[in-house]
Amino acid sequence: MYGLGVIVNGLVIVGASFAALILKKFIMKFDKNNKVEKISDTIMSGLALCIIYMGISGALECQHVLICIISMVVGGLIGELIDIDKGLNSLGDKIEEKLNKGKTDVSKEKVSISQGFVSASLLFCVGAMAVVGALNSGLFGNNDTLFAKSALDGVSSFLFSLTMGIGVLLSAVAVFLYEGIIACGAFLLKGVLSTAVITEMNAVGSLLILALGINMTLKANIKVANLLPAMFVPIIFGIIGMI
Repeated sequence: MYGLGVIVNGLVIVGASFAALILKKFIMKFDKNNKVEKISDTIMSGLALCIIYMGISGALECQHVLICIISMVVGGLIGELIDIDKGLNSLGDKIEEKLNKGKTDVSKEKVSISQGFVSASLLFCVGAMAVVGALNSGLFGNNDTLFAKSALDGVSSFLFSLTMGIGVLLSAVAVFLYEGIIACGAFLLKGVLSTAVITEMNAVGSLLILALGINMTLKANIKVANLLPAMFVPIIFGIIGMI
């Protein structure tokens, strides 16, 4: 179902955050050895392995390996020239800086809801997985990436809500709008793309998902955001009639 992953992602963040707010006092009282954090780390590692599997299985559907390779090269070149990764990180830093500018420790506590909202929104939206997942949902009706992201976001939002409060829950609105707009745009684009082009776009996107999993498990530093333009290079091959 097209767009289902977007809805699920938003609902999971709301549910996990709400559960954390209800259980906050109980958890803080009995979690003396940071057991919750250790459990979440193990769960995250397991989910990362699932993401790697998803990336490999999707990439194997590639019908034109050379086009996939060229797409990654051209996309990486464009991404590095623009430096999408740096831009996204700078955006997050600037927003955090503006929130804290000229504030005392007391006043910083008063904007904890804003900080929670902004920090969580950036974590859940500013990343390749949100973009690739929303594109896959809109183009192919494949929500697997967003389902995996929902699991990751669920664990993260639960932990964040324990310290940042209700602002994390409100970030679900930003996630829904952000991913929803991308998915809708991709769905409209789907009507003018051939099956062959969509297949190659899916294969390239799957490689990016694989890179995300590698980053999570091996602590690698693959700038997946700078490779995002690669997903759209197969469209050029479709226009010139090579696929």
